[in-house]
Amino acid sequence: MTGTANPVRGEATLRVGGVPLVLRPSFEALVAAEAELGPLFALVERAAAGRLALGEMVALFWHCLKAAPEGMTREAFSEGVAEAGLVAATPALKALIGQILAGR
Repeated sequence: MTGTANPVRGEATLRVGGVPLVLRPSFEALVAAEAELGPLFALVERAAAGRLALGEMVALFWHCLKAAPEGMTREAFSEGVAEAGLVAATPALKALIGQILAGR
């Protein structure tokens, strides 16, 4: 879903292709990310150590995406995140990691 994130709900905003997308680390989203990436605590440890791979970050974002714009594929999403760069992705990653660690 495009729009504004609600930080009270643990949401973050990520701009992909100039479009603001809402990321929500719901239980369902985090379980799906964990199924693909392995334990979330290990993912957080890799991120803290500067060893989080771009593909891992994009996968976490994809699973937490509240709703993809119509026609946006995971491949297009991944390309958009890479094109925007790590500086643009870091605030959203920080917010998601904070929610993973803190819970609600």
